[in-house]
Amino acid sequence: MTKKSLKSSMSAEAADRVAAVGSSRPSTPLQTSWFEFLLDGSLLEKHLQKSNPVQLIIQFLEQASKPSVNEQNQVQPPADNRRNRTLKLLALKVAAHMKWDLEVLEKGLTIPVLNMLLNELLCVSKVPPGVKHVDLDLSTLPPTTAMAVIIYNRCDFSLVVCLRLSIVQQEKEMTENILTVLKEQAADSISVLEGALRLKKDFYVHTMRTLDLLAADAAANGETESSTAGLRISTDELHCQVHYDLGCIFFQQGCTDQPAFEKAREHFRQTKELFKKLDSTVHVHLDEKRLAGYWNACKFPLCRTCDLVSLPLSQAVIESFIKDNVTRSLPNHFRRSVLREFMYKVQQGEAGLDEVCHKLCVCNAIRDALEGDVLSVRFQQLLLKPSKRMVDFILEVCTRSLEKDRPSETSRRNMANFMKTLCESLEDLSLVFVVSSHKLFMELLREEERKVLVEQMRKRSATINLSAKPLPSFYDIPASASVNIGQLEQQLILSLEPRRIRQILIELHGMAERPFWRVNSKWEVPPDYINVILSIKDNLTKDLVYILMAKGLHCISIKDFAHARQLFSACLELVTEFSPKLRQVMLNEMLLLEVRAHETMAAEGSKERPPPDLVSRVRGYLEMRIHDLPLRQVVGEECVAFMLNWRENDYLTLQVPPSLVMNNPYIKLGQLLASTCKELPGPKESRRTAKELWDVVVQICSMSIQHKRNSEGRVGLIKQRESSMGILKFITFIKKLREPLVLTTLISLFVRLHSIVRDDIVNEVTAEHLSIWPSSLPNIQAVDVEAVAVTVKELVSYALTLNPNNQSWLITQADIYFVTNQYSAALNLYLQAGAVCSDFFTKAVPPDVYTDQVLKRMIKCCSMMNCHTQVAVLCQFLREVDYMTAFKALQEQNSHDAMDSFYDYIWDVTILEYLTRILSYYLQFITEKRQIAIKAIGQTELNTSNPEEVLQLAAQKRKKRFLQAMAKLYF
Repeated sequence: MTKKSLKSSMSAEAADRVAAVGSSRPSTPLQTSWFEFLLDGSLLEKHLQKSNPVQLIIQFLEQASKPSVNEQNQVQPPADNRRNRTLKLLALKVAAHMKWDLEVLEKGLTIPVLNMLLNELLCVSKVPPGVKHVDLDLSTLPPTTAMAVIIYNRCDFSLVVCLRLSIVQQEKEMTENILTVLKEQAADSISVLEGALRLKKDFYVHTMRTLDLLAADAAANGETESSTAGLRISTDELHCQVHYDLGCIFFQQGCTDQPAFEKAREHFRQTKELFKKLDSTVHVHLDEKRLAGYWNACKFPLCRTCDLVSLPLSQAVIESFIKDNVTRSLPNHFRRSVLREFMYKVQQGEAGLDEVCHKLCVCNAIRDALEGDVLSVRFQQLLLKPSKRMVDFILEVCTRSLEKDRPSETSRRNMANFMKTLCESLEDLSLVFVVSSHKLFMELLREEERKVLVEQMRKRSATINLSAKPLPSFYDIPASASVNIGQLEQQLILSLEPRRIRQILIELHGMAERPFWRVNSKWEVPPDYINVILSIKDNLTKDLVYILMAKGLHCISIKDFAHARQLFSACLELVTEFSPKLRQVMLNEMLLLEVRAHETMAAEGSKERPPPDLVSRVRGYLEMRIHDLPLRQVVGEECVAFMLNWRENDYLTLQVPPSLVMNNPYIKLGQLLASTCKELPGPKESRRTAKELWDVVVQICSMSIQHKRNSEGRVGLIKQRESSMGILKFITFIKKLREPLVLTTLISLFVRLHSIVRDDIVNEVTAEHLSIWPSSLPNIQAVDVEAVAVTVKELVSYALTLNPNNQSWLITQADIYFVTNQYSAALNLYLQAGAVCSDFFTKAVPPDVYTDQVLKRMIKCCSMMNCHTQVAVLCQFLREVDYMTAFKALQEQNSHDAMDSFYDYIWDVTILEYLTRILSYYLQFITEKRQIAIKAIGQTELNTSNPEEVLQLAAQKRKKRFLQAMAKLYF
């Protein structure tokens, strides 16, 4: 197909692009259209690094298999032309890029698409058409041809049936036809795979390169060089994978066929042995935990039907399931097959097995709950008529199913949710009390949760029993309908697809008229919007709006912005039809979503500026004035932070309406921050805005003392914060900022404020730009000293999470530790500050970083930690060497550093001479340390007769080595 003819059909193809993927499969639309890969052969490899490979396969094969229409308007099979052949080859190249990982392909592709892909692999690998694979001699086939046969037959679709039939509705007929053929071929496939185990040679599988070679040589057969130029797969790797696949196939047959069970055990044994031998498992795709579960299941003779009816063994099975709830090694489908075996015996009239079935059902339900899965319908039916004995057993299994020593947080949370679900499912309040008073219930749920839950149960019971016309409840509906409601509610909780959520709610409202927005207690919408949503008259619409918004907000909280956009867009479309107020609410929430999405990308390293449209929308929100519209303060707060982070200072300082500044404390704060940053650094005359910012922050940190008369008539003092923006809200706002100059300005302000309220001139914290702030406070008693101390610590710690290499912030943090007597932490940060501005001390640390004040504090840190030799070395770093401190340090007998290992870092001859005299006096019987000192002083480069440049070079060399040694000690 020429480029011209291809481009002429692009509009038609583009129209089909979305439909091609299949409406039942969630997919991310490709940024690059499928036809662009036909135009540019080099595009695929670049695109595979950032796209979803499975979706590419779907696009290519569905385009290649589209039927054509002839001039008589008759539908014809897909044409065998260059375009379609190239598309199929592209699909194979994508699979080759994925190293033919069948597990991923089976999960991502429908059965028809996967079947098409594998048949195309057989075709390009020159597998003889029309010949049964079982009749082929793999040992005589070229390597890639044999491998294609093995890959095709490995795809045992008996495992795929239960995974796919419930999902793919549009392709049901085609799927069933393929499955029929595959079932007929199952025995042949097993024979082919068993034959592969007899081959003792390495295999090769097609790569993107070998597929290109085949395409380039249209006449090539399977014996071209591409057969051995492929990706090598060792014999052990292939055998390991095939043994595992055969084990899974025979395991499925094991409960009705004991010989098959024995075969499964042997295949899993060989899988384990081969897996241990492999150094690399690039081509082996198996779950070790699942393999261990299969192996344990094979060792446990549960599937012998004759034994299942034995009650003593039945008890052993129950015990085994309870223990497995902790280890989770038995596969879930194996546990369910055992339960089905028991239920079959009950249906056949076996006596005494009803209770065993119930207990196994409980064990399986708790296993599902621990793994966060949906509870089975069978278990929900069991709870319709529970006995106290059954509830006691449920609680026993819950207790025994948690890890004994230290259960994981996930297990505890999932078990707590299960117990809450259990309470909500029990109608009998006496049984609810049995659960809510149990020790495990008390341990897993907080007191407030327990109270709320029990109160809900009481209210529900009162509504059902006392109301003249009670609302339909879960238990007022017939059993089958109740089960359907339970299933639909579970789907409602799990679904993120707006159309599916709407459909589920329509079905639920057809069964029972009650507020389904209460189904999940974790669905929350902001309190500002509750009244507006609950005032919607139509109950279905009310449920839908509430749930779409709650799910969207949850997706934002976990940074799943794609689903949040879908949910919010659906909600906006819905409310636009009947509520201008809710429409504006949703527009505001969608703005907050986009702001957070962009800020998240920036926090992850993206330098891309926000699009002009987003900046314009933020401005529009900040200027919005709509009467009686519920507004969340967090939206305005994050919009201001967004403008500061992207340096929209001109807007904040010059264009924000004055009325807006007066009414919104965050906008006022943002305007002052932007103005102060614009003026840095500047003359004193331009510091008016800095003074205004100072006054606002002081007000936030201040308390007014008021008198209040208590019930006994006594007058007491109460403290009330003067600002409407509390200190905690202020800290929350600060932690939305990322712009370095804004953070530096705030750090500077709080450091100055902290110094004033502490009133400790000797131990002041340092920061940049301190001179722009006032040096005193008119009402210092009103300032909450603790609030200032907490804020400065939180602010500096947060700033360092954004940039751990900012030397100014590191020095400030070090000073905070120093003035609070945390000397080891302070020294660590002083050293970090020096390291980041000197390439880890390979260059000299700038004197404006290691000022005399910083060096003196480092000296004190070492002294307070009894590292006196380090003190002596650091005394040389000062502009004027502090001999008195150095001499005193060298006299100390109780030094906790390695003393003589630091002597080589001393370059000052006066200190070295004093050191040798001290060692001669104190260490008359220990000569080693004195010899080291004498050796150090005897180095020619330290001779005082040397030129000044030589002496400076010797000093710099020792400085660098000493600081590097200190960094190794304290980092």
